[in-house]
Amino acid sequence: MPGSPYTDLDRPPLSAARLRRALVAPYGPWSRLDLRTETGSTNADVAEAARAGEPEGLVVVAERQTAGRGRRGRVWQSPPRAGIATSVLLRPGEAVPVRGWSPAPPAGYGWLPLLAGVALVEAVALLAELDATLKWPNDLLIGGAKCAGILAEGVPGPGLSDPPAVVLGIGLNVTLRADELPEPPTGLPATSLQLAGAAATDRDPLLRALLRSVADWYARWRDAGGDAVASGLREAYLAACGTIGREVSALLPDGTTLTGTATTIDPHGQLLLTTPTGQRPLAAADIRHLR
Repeated sequence: MPGSPYTDLDRPPLSAARLRRALVAPYGPWSRLDLRTETGSTNADVAEAARAGEPEGLVVVAERQTAGRGRRGRVWQSPPRAGIATSVLLRPGEAVPVRGWSPAPPAGYGWLPLLAGVALVEAVALLAELDATLKWPNDLLIGGAKCAGILAEGVPGPGLSDPPAVVLGIGLNVTLRADELPEPPTGLPATSLQLAGAAATDRDPLLRALLRSVADWYARWRDAGGDAVASGLREAYLAACGTIGREVSALLPDGTTLTGTATTIDPHGQLLLTTPTGQRPLAAADIRHLR
């Protein structure tokens, strides 16, 4: 049966009904889950929904992306059902009286992709039983190779005074084989959970654990008014981050490069880089670990 989701028995399809029962209110933390056999980009899908007024809590999952995006416009693709490609819609600038949440300050939004990284580490440790680290700001590494990426994008509100929505996208390589791995655009080798020797590669429980962890950390962050220190998020990120203490090269958005020692993550989610000319906070950069 060409095109059937059952032609590769190592890669069974996800079940929308089971995922909704586990993850969507009233039994789960999310408001709506849309599982798509194929789409261009889950981030683009969620951004379109945000512009149409979709409330916080939408989850889009794709069995295959044809135009998945990473940072700096890089492509993120994998064979059908070989990974997890999901994006969620967050509206941190809106109050949620029933949860006791005031609007989170925009200065704290930079923590949201780091929050997703912490959730990824937790899910991989729990189910795959693998030690993973985070390369600031958005890569999950196993044995020094990239296994997952995160992309956060803002969607402007309908009015100038309206807070932006945030689309948080996560792509995780689960059962990719060596000959299916993407070419590394930055020289960082790629891997998958299967190649790394994961104890389990069933995408259903992995996705459930990931989305529950994202929702849990987001709730802690919102409970603390968007304060990464008070919520424990900064401490958890520092514990998982393999960039801190390393000599790194940082490619900045303007194309210039800085080299120095990554010393810590400040309360705003910026990487503090100690260079020969002093300390430099970085809000965005492509980081390469030098040693």
